[in-house]
This record gives sequence, structure tokens and C-alpha cells, in this order.
Amino acid sequence: MKIRNNALAGIALAATAALGLSACGGSPAPGSTSAEATNGEITVYNAQHESLTKEWVDAFTAETGIKVTLRQGDDTEMSNQIVQEGAGSPADVFLTENSPAMAQVENAGLFADVDKATVAQVPAAFRPSTNKWTGIAARSTVLVYDKTKLTEDKLPKSMLDLAKPEWKGKWAASPSGADFQAIVAALVELKGQAAAEQWLKGMKENAKVYKGNSTAMKAVNAGEVETALIYHYYYFGDQAKTGENSKNVSQHYFKNQDPGAFLSVSGGGVLKSSKNTEKAQAFLKFITGKKGQEVLQKGTSFEYAIGSQVPANDKLVPIKDLQAPSVDPAKLNSKTVSDLMTKAGLL
Repeated sequence: MKIRNNALAGIALAATAALGLSACGGSPAPGSTSAEATNGEITVYNAQHESLTKEWVDAFTAETGIKVTLRQGDDTEMSNQIVQEGAGSPADVFLTENSPAMAQVENAGLFADVDKATVAQVPAAFRPSTNKWTGIAARSTVLVYDKTKLTEDKLPKSMLDLAKPEWKGKWAASPSGADFQAIVAALVELKGQAAAEQWLKGMKENAKVYKGNSTAMKAVNAGEVETALIYHYYYFGDQAKTGENSKNVSQHYFKNQDPGAFLSVSGGGVLKSSKNTEKAQAFLKFITGKKGQEVLQKGTSFEYAIGSQVPANDKLVPIKDLQAPSVDPAKLNSKTVSDLMTKAGLL
């Protein structure tokens, strides 16, 4: 959903923002322009889907007059960049698809505290226990399968079963992606490092590797492989278009607090390096607020709305029915996962 003010309102808001320059104050951060700092514009390092974040930005700017500059990258790329930039980062806000990248930046001590009003908009299950950042959306782990070859009763009862010999060559994944690595991070947290290491060893033997979740789903649809472990919204996104890459596909939700029922939290946080903290905090409050979450509810990202009591898109399985395990997003460690997957020969 996009919110558009008329042209006169937009001009008035821009003028109001310009008059408040001195209140924003401060010298520009290294790497940012003096105009960005003095005009109160904010820079968002965005590892979320660009189309989704642009909807948020357009709605936020229309309502507040605050300009937002997006710098696009993936989870790990952006988190590594922020850690490297440290206190000199020009980023005001960091948005991700998955939690481990947020935890990396938090562990480096680079996040400011999230405003209490924003924290209050997001249930505890969808934010880290530390409140150094917050959830902004969520996506469910799911096993997509070829419905022309398999029925529900023939599918594994647990994600852990995919490591068993009978599933050799019958499932696909994209291990190089941040999505899959977040699933492994949850497995480590839920079952321990030794269990995760054993499962990854089985995965190395059994899984067919593809680059990208959508590619893995296409392979299932084309009959190349029987199942694939991905996130739910790839299926719904394709169905909302032509359905050509999912017409032979159905989704299997593991439920029962299984590691395969993991609900990954997309994160948002304000950087300590921000020279426009008030506006950065306002952006985070907006996207977790009613209007921001309605972008998820009514749009085509098909990610779960989690804030301000906004229901999810009605095409999705309700969150309560997913029976997801409880995982503290602050404890999802990307380095541990990278080390384990490298050891298993998957990276």
C-alpha cells in the first residue's frame, strides 16, 4: 500500500523538514554528504527485498517529507560492511531479510537502542531479547514438493529426516543464501551444534544444490527433484503472477515446533553512527506501525506482518497455525553457521 499526499502537502512537508535542519545538527558521518546530514535525510542499508522497502520508503516520505536514500545489498554483504565501517558508517538504518546479520551488527556494538514506542509495537516473539533492534516482518520455513509425485503422507515428519539415507537425491536447497543459513542458525540454537553438524553432513550426502530459493522451487516444479527446503513466500509470489514456476508444487509445513517450522524474523535497527537519529527512529517506528505493516498485509511481498496487531495477508497460513519453535533472534550466530557449513563442504 502506498500513501500519496497531494503536491501542495508534499511541498509543505519538505519545507517543514528544511526549517528543522538545525535541530538535527551534527557533522556528516564519513562517507555521507554534508547535504544528507544537514537536510535531515536518512540512508538505509537495505538487505530486504528492494521492492518491499521502496513501498515502505514511499509511504514514509509521503507522510513525513523525510527523504530516504537506499543502498541495496544482501544480508551478509551489508552486515560485514557496517562492521567494517564501524563508528564511521554513513548508514542511519539497517534492514535485513534474516536475523543473523542483525545479530552480527549488534554483537559489534553498533546499534543504538530502539525507541520504546517502537519496541511496544512488536510482540516479544518477533524481536531480540536485547531490544537492540526489532523485527519488521517474518517468513516461514517450508518444504515445497512435487504434488504430481508425492502426497503429504509420503513427506518427512521433521526437517531432520531429510538427513536420512532414504532422502538421498530427493531434496534441494540453496546453502549459499542467507535464507538457508538462517534456518541452520535456528537448528544450532534449537538442537545444539553437534546435532546441526550431523544434519549438515547428511545434507551434503542427500541434497541437490541450487543457487537461490526460487531456482530450487523451479527445479521441483520441473520434476528435477522431488522437494526443496525454502521460505514460504516464493510459492505465493509465483502464484500471484503466472504460477508457471509453481503449478506442480504444494507446500508442506512441518509444524510441531520442529526446526523445519522455524519462523525467520527480518530485522531493522538504528545505527549509533546516525547523524539523524530522530528521523531514523521515526522510520523504524513507521514500518513497524499500522501503515507500515499494512504494506505487508495488502502488498505482494507475501511476508508476514508481525507488528501493531496487523493480520498477515489472508492468503498465508496464520502464524498461530505454523506452530513455530521459539527462537531468540539475538542468538542466531552467522559465523558459527558459516564455519559448520564450510566444514561440511556446503560453502
